[in-house]
Amino acid sequence: MKLTCLSQGGGYHFPPCYMLELCGFRLLLECPLDLSALTVFAPISATDNDANASGLIKAQPWYKTVAALHLWDPSLIGAILVSTPAGMLGLPFLARNPKFSGKIYATEATARIGRLMMEELVAMHAEFVQFYGPDERPGLPEWMKWEELEKLPPALREVVMGEDGEELGSWMPLYSASDIKECMQKVQSVKYAEEVCYNGTIILKAFSSGLEIGSCNWTVNGPRRNITYLSSSIFESSHAMDFDYHSLQGNDLILFSDLSSLNSMAKKGNDFNGNNNHSEPMHKDAPLCDVSAIRTDYDNEDEILRCLGGIDENLEEIDKISFVCSCILDSLQMGGSALIPVGRLGVVLLLLEQLSRLLESSHLKVPIFMISTAAEEMLAFTNAVPEWLCKQRQQKLFSGEALFGHVELMDEKKLLLFPILNSSNLFGTKTLHRMMWQEPCIVFSPHWSLRLGPVVHLLRRWHADPRCVLVVEEGADAEVALLPFKMVAMKVLQCSFLSGIRMQKVRPLLEMLQPKLVLFPEDLRLQCPLKDDSSCSILYYLKNVMLHVPGLRSDFEVCLATDLAFQLKPRKLTERNMAIARLKGQLLLNNGKYLLVASKELLDLSNKQLLHWGSADPVRLLMALQERGIIGSIHWDKNGTDGVFSIQITKPEEAMIETSGTKTVIYCRDKTMAALIYEAFSSVCGGI
Repeated sequence: MKLTCLSQGGGYHFPPCYMLELCGFRLLLECPLDLSALTVFAPISATDNDANASGLIKAQPWYKTVAALHLWDPSLIGAILVSTPAGMLGLPFLARNPKFSGKIYATEATARIGRLMMEELVAMHAEFVQFYGPDERPGLPEWMKWEELEKLPPALREVVMGEDGEELGSWMPLYSASDIKECMQKVQSVKYAEEVCYNGTIILKAFSSGLEIGSCNWTVNGPRRNITYLSSSIFESSHAMDFDYHSLQGNDLILFSDLSSLNSMAKKGNDFNGNNNHSEPMHKDAPLCDVSAIRTDYDNEDEILRCLGGIDENLEEIDKISFVCSCILDSLQMGGSALIPVGRLGVVLLLLEQLSRLLESSHLKVPIFMISTAAEEMLAFTNAVPEWLCKQRQQKLFSGEALFGHVELMDEKKLLLFPILNSSNLFGTKTLHRMMWQEPCIVFSPHWSLRLGPVVHLLRRWHADPRCVLVVEEGADAEVALLPFKMVAMKVLQCSFLSGIRMQKVRPLLEMLQPKLVLFPEDLRLQCPLKDDSSCSILYYLKNVMLHVPGLRSDFEVCLATDLAFQLKPRKLTERNMAIARLKGQLLLNNGKYLLVASKELLDLSNKQLLHWGSADPVRLLMALQERGIIGSIHWDKNGTDGVFSIQITKPEEAMIETSGTKTVIYCRDKTMAALIYEAFSSVCGGI
């Protein structure tokens, strides 16, 4: 098996990407886009043609894909496994390549949400196309020319080119709606824990990771390997099904790709950055994890389960949501509005529920707007996937309640959905439509990069108002993202939500899963080393360096067809309590298992011996050689070991026969004499 890490990603919105070579096939794990790189482009506004962003690229944006993926031949990629909706965003680039003929596997929920995210991205990009016009010029755009790149500030130039310029070729113009449609036709959606067989060889199953609705970890089982692809996971979630780690037990190898958690595992308290005293500062020099907190011994399985419990993480996440909502409520009470371009569906659902409770308790009548082309379908879909929801949400389904709070908000007209900002009912005239827009208000709107969608126009409207608040996620550089909006007076609340396994829980998780080998990122060795123990070995992988993973099994099981078994005529060995038989069959591979079936050709049952066993008597062997004109002498083992001897042959050619308790070796240059020696052995040994 070979593993190549193509990208270590960059958080929740840019998951890691791998190429896995297994059983003669190449599997691509994730196909994301680095949308945080959009911050190098200046946003546009319908009311302000001048981007007013010093140093930013004023052009129709291109999109940054996984750079190393372009070095691989698409025709050799057999299948793509996707674990999160964010891991789908780069699929149309690969699927529209005529050389790609592989299959794409994702859960039903991931495929649906991923499609909506891609369509929304295309819809938001259409505003740039309308402003700059369609890019019909062949070749690279002007901003990618070397003289233009040299004008960029160093920080932006590094985003565009990478440290050594190797990432410049990863930029591509965005795909179209038709590309998305063709891509989704190649996606095979799978249900929870559904067994899917790829090419008759590899068995695939998806189990909940707890990160988001439909997000999963994969088990990849072949004839000689059982692999767990462990993506970013959360043990207990307030909306999605919990991390199903019990179903991952017993696999030989774990590919640990939870890199998004490395930068957030050791952060303590509420991870917020902001201004106007709405933040708790983080210590930049703090270690990423406390190694002393990682235990290496656990008394029993109950203790491991207690350690893996996610109640503390869930409560911490709820506290973060409550803190964000309290900051929003403060701004609303001062007459300001709140802008929330959060890209995580689960966080949006929890914020809606918490905000509605706070508004009701404070007796504030403030409208909540959600401006997105995908909002209506996505919110409706959350009530149609109960198998991917947590137990508390599933219980609401059985009792006839709405699964999420946004249903009641929409029924009471407290939550209003609009596909675009300039919808007629939103900013209508009194003579034609009733204007729904009111301030102060709460607005959920894409995009978290602050470069696309309605968020750009709303930031221009509110950025100078100190009463307003902006809630952004960690992922994009907030300082660079706010560059186009000079004199930002509004409160900026930057927060990080739980998106991976905490370092303190890695060791007990391994104790529970009991793998033989774990593949960790090299960053984990540098920042929080884990030691090998007798039950588990560790290998570390680097970006763009192929890792050869040793085999864990020297043998494999083969099922024998019934009709072939009846053809066997075993002969019992005289020296051992076992029997041996000769057969002729065809070796097949079906559903990841080897099967030996009867061959259409008839078995030759002649007296010709094809296999020999037993220890040869040296005296009888020497006499059999002499009968064939071969002269030699016997030399016994000096230590007197029984059955160990050699025969030195002098005529007609020099040769040597060495025997031991387990093998016999013949050294001979002449093929004719070697055949005579083999014939002599056949006459003194048993065979079939």
